[in-house]
Formats: sequence, structure tokens, C-alpha cells
Amino acid sequence: MRTQINVKYLDHPEVQEAESILRSCVHCGFCTATCPTYQELGDERDGPRGRIYLIKQMLESGEVSDKSRHHLDRCLSCRSCETTCPSGVQYGRLAEIGRGMVEEELERPAGQQLVRWLLRKVLPYPSRFGPLLALGRLARPLLPAALAAKVPPAQPADPWPEARHSRVMLALGGCAQAVATPDTNATAARVLDRLGVSLVQAPAAGCCGAVSYHLSAHEEGLGFMRRNIDAWWPYIEAGAESIVISASGCGAMVREYGDKLRDDPAYADKAKRVSELAKDLSEVLDGEELSRLNLAGSGRKTAVHCPCTLQHALKLGGRVEDILRKAGVELTSVKDGHLCCGSAGTYSVLQPELSQRLLTNKLAALTADQPEQIVTANVGCQLHLASKAEVPVKHWIELLDPRD
Repeated sequence: MRTQINVKYLDHPEVQEAESILRSCVHCGFCTATCPTYQELGDERDGPRGRIYLIKQMLESGEVSDKSRHHLDRCLSCRSCETTCPSGVQYGRLAEIGRGMVEEELERPAGQQLVRWLLRKVLPYPSRFGPLLALGRLARPLLPAALAAKVPPAQPADPWPEARHSRVMLALGGCAQAVATPDTNATAARVLDRLGVSLVQAPAAGCCGAVSYHLSAHEEGLGFMRRNIDAWWPYIEAGAESIVISASGCGAMVREYGDKLRDDPAYADKAKRVSELAKDLSEVLDGEELSRLNLAGSGRKTAVHCPCTLQHALKLGGRVEDILRKAGVELTSVKDGHLCCGSAGTYSVLQPELSQRLLTNKLAALTADQPEQIVTANVGCQLHLASKAEVPVKHWIELLDPRD
């Protein structure tokens, strides 16, 4: 794709990267076949190829419009198009740059600004999100049915096993997961303890930075990344094997720390090392001897939802299914597994109507073979699916819990 960048943007720090990505696109249209929003809406501007042209038009004309922002906002950032693209176009990165530039130049209506500000100031902070979630649970009987369904029931967190092994791995506590499904990491710790690994948390670590970064508050997101690196670094120096991440959305972001902070002289080397150590929980379990868990399968027919971040960003599609089959879990077949459930971080809040349409489609695919439960690998997907599912929705690690 030929480009002619407007003189207005020639000194922008990210334009050269954006131009390189644009030039790699051959506008073949393969991406539209696997784009959830294009499949649902049938509008070229709501598919990757159309959005690429919108960003190209902005960079060449120097003009930003509400209409272009509208279509960029409707992108899930699921990156299914990247898995499909024969030319290796880094669409996700281009969308980040394009959205960031739109945010710099075009002021949003006050209502949109407020919602995005609240998401950034509440979700990444368990000390803020936790009390609000507790209040929502108390008020749940009084809420409209659609809103009440979005409030997850309380999940007690059992104590972690004592750190007693020579092999030590770090866990990312995260933000929403630490409050909404706090037993997920505790369960991972129990499973790894049976495998001879102690899973520990750095108290000062927190949100991976994805909430802020994906809402185009890039510097704020980088701040979360630096804080986590500082919190983890003493453990890394002491010999921690890996940074284990049980939420694939967070894992996709931590895997990019090295790239995001590559121009920061104080953090570039440390960020690169953190990204090298970051592993999704499925990667860790896949390398261990699971027979030591003495599992006999869950006894329940199970559908696996593979989050976009696991299959398209981390390229680990099928890994969870392989582990569960080895553990004796009976899995159902699931059609259109590459399509997003509509959670997509804050997307379900910012694009509720479209998100619900995608959720309905996903649940229809997941339950076609009549499973008794659904499992997934990302807290956002777990909560989103559970808000409408008629069967229990769990994190897949719960099926390997040695207590069961």
C-alpha cells in the first residue's frame, strides 16, 4: 500500500511505525472473513481493511472525523485479523497508534470522556473497584435485570499454600481478577504446589496497564508497567523462573512490556527481561508432569472458550484444550472459536449493544453441544460469558484443582 504522510505528522514519534505497517497491507480482504464486527455489521469500515484505510486517510489528509473515530471505537482489538493475514500486518499496533492520534486531536463528548475516565480510575485499582463491586452485589436485587446480570457473585478466596519449594514463580495479581475471581490465582498456586513449584505474589504489583493503554492513555499505562517491573525485579534477581499470568488479556500486555518500553533508557532492559519471563498459565502447565496431580477428569462435559488474547495475541490456541484432554476432561466441539465473545476489556461497557450481540453468538456456539460447564482463560471473558450463560462459567485451572 502506497502512502504519502501529511507534513503535519512527519515529526510524530509513531508515524514512521504506522507508515511501515500501512505499507505491508496488500488490501486482499482476507481479514474481513474473520473479523467479528465486519461479520456482524457488514460494513467495510467496521472491518480491518476499512479501518486501515481510515487511518491511512487521516495520516495523509491531516484531518480527523467523528465518523472515523466511531468505526475505530467499534474495533474489538481481538487481532483475529492478524492470525488470518497472509502479509503479517500488525493491525493491533496500527490501531493503537491510530486511536491514540485521534484521541490527541479530537475531543470526545463530555459523557464519553467521563465514562473512560471512570474506567481508568476504578478498574485498575482493587481498593476502589472492590468496594464498588461489593455495593453492586448488595444492590443487585434492586437493579434492572440486564445490569444485575453483570454483577458477579462473590467468590471466596482460599489461602495460598505456603511457599516451600526451591522452584519459585511469580504471579500477576492484576486488578479486576483480584477482586471478582480472587480464587483463580489461589487455585493456580495449589496446582503448582502439587507440581513442586511455589507461586508467590509481589505485593506492590498490580494492574498490567492494559486498561489505560487500550483507552489511549498511553503514558498512564506505561506507569503501571514500570510499577510492576519495580515490584517484580527483586524476585527476578533472586531467581524466579517465570511470571505466571492466569488472565490471558494481562499476559498479552505483559508480553509487550519490552516493546512498549524499548525507548525508556531506565526500563528498556528490565522490560525486555520481564517480557521474556512472562508466561500464560497454560504454557507453564503444558511443560509439567500432570500425572502428579492424580486427576481423573472433571466428570462434566465441558466447552472451552479460547480468548482472543490467548489465540491471536499469544498464539496459544488449543493449548488449554490439550491440557484438559490430558487430564481426562470430556470436551465438546465449538464452532467459530476464532470469534470474540464481545468482552474485549472495556468494550462491553463502551459498546454494549454490539458486545451483547457478539455474546449471544458466542454462547450459541459454545452451548450447541450441550456442555455442563464452560471454561475460559481470561477473567473478562469469564465474567462476560457468565452474565448470560445458563451453565457455570469457570477458569480452566479450576478443573485441575487437587482439592476436587
